[in-house]
Amino acid sequence: MLSMTEAILWLCFFAAFFAIPGLYYARHQQDNLESFIVARNSQGGLATMLTLLATSLGTWILFGPAEAATWGGIGAVTGYALGSLAPRFMMIPLGKRLRELIPEGHTLTEFVLHRYGKTMYLFVMVIMMFYMFISLTAGLTAIAKMVELLAPVPLWITASIVMVATLLYTLYGGLRVTIFTDRVQMLVILPFLLLLIMFGWQAIGGIAPTVSGLKEKAPQLLNPFDMSGFKSGLTFFIAVVLTGLFYQGTWQRIFAAQDNKAIRNGFIVSGLVSFVFIFIMGLFGLAFVGLELPGSGSVALFNVLLSNVPLWFAIGLLPFGLALIMSSADSTISGISSMMVVDLRRMLPTFSANRLLGLSRWLIVLLSIPVLLVASQGFSVLYLFLLADLLCCAAAFPVFFGFYSARYQSYNAVLSTAAGLVAGLWLFPAPGAEINYLLESFLLASLVPVLVSILLLLIPTQQLFDFSILRQRIRSFEN
Repeated sequence: MLSMTEAILWLCFFAAFFAIPGLYYARHQQDNLESFIVARNSQGGLATMLTLLATSLGTWILFGPAEAATWGGIGAVTGYALGSLAPRFMMIPLGKRLRELIPEGHTLTEFVLHRYGKTMYLFVMVIMMFYMFISLTAGLTAIAKMVELLAPVPLWITASIVMVATLLYTLYGGLRVTIFTDRVQMLVILPFLLLLIMFGWQAIGGIAPTVSGLKEKAPQLLNPFDMSGFKSGLTFFIAVVLTGLFYQGTWQRIFAAQDNKAIRNGFIVSGLVSFVFIFIMGLFGLAFVGLELPGSGSVALFNVLLSNVPLWFAIGLLPFGLALIMSSADSTISGISSMMVVDLRRMLPTFSANRLLGLSRWLIVLLSIPVLLVASQGFSVLYLFLLADLLCCAAAFPVFFGFYSARYQSYNAVLSTAAGLVAGLWLFPAPGAEINYLLESFLLASLVPVLVSILLLLIPTQQLFDFSILRQRIRSFEN
């Protein structure tokens, strides 16, 4: 549809369109280290909702839900959408509780370190960093592949343009600027999603042809209780729900919200809106199968759309895709930066705020090199995503049960997590192998820690954790 030169010029223009307002905003903000990392208590309900929605709707929504529908049907789509919604509701009580426990905190890993000790802290740090690395790589791969569908642009060029533009304003301005650019990006994302749905409806000729084709060719995809689709949906639900609890970008926004009302309203509205859009994106996969369209199911949405759209819409996919990836990538980069700064401050207490920020920026620039290398190859990172999900499932109950139970000890959290990991990996498929027991592996990883924790709690103990010490140990950088 576009030549390579035209596409690259448009990419650079739209990347600058999103980056320059962020740089301008950052230049006029006199932020300290605290504000750079968490922008504490600065965002109202609307701003919280928009930034949470922007982080939720990454480029993956154009690929994942539709592809899942091509083999898992309506059950997989429903599980995918519910899996994205549930963490939003779960984060409301968890976010309120963490703000009570560490009102001057910055990251989930801070809580884990002082609640459970170094062993559990290292494990949670690894899985959170691993997940964010994979998330960033997958997002860049997705936008590069999307651009490749519109023009013959090498994957590495698209990935590099997006990464450089996002790094510029995120590392310069921190979380407050990331939240500001989320609002700008949502001005593009929401209208274009509605346009995309409208063109998609026109392309498939309404719902009747799709339903008729599916009844004839793949009726099981319409049955939410088909065993294959049901298992797929449940797998997606478990994986997405528990992984979403370990995303540092979300915890940053917990601390950035003005109060508990802003948290509640922001999470509820963003969760419901993202549920609707993710579910609709998944339906494009059903249309792809029902209408017997040519091409790969991995790009089912584009196979439905691009056969009959005007040129302006094709060009519009570039700022739309960039807004999706940059709104999620800047949150991931900001999340990684906050974790690095917190840990560097603990390890290098004599360093000034400027030196800590400078060191963390250089570390993230170095980290972006392997991210770009992997993204430029166009590899599927689904297996690594699933592995990261499994790790999060094993750690979820031990980490968050300790928000409330004073009897829950460090050794219990470590042993329960290790047991869940061993149980889950026992059935987890090897690379390239069939994924026959994926649901069972996620169930084991999620439920075994609960069982082990309960058994260990039966052991009599007089030792109770004093939650008040968290306030004393975790302090603002200003104090």
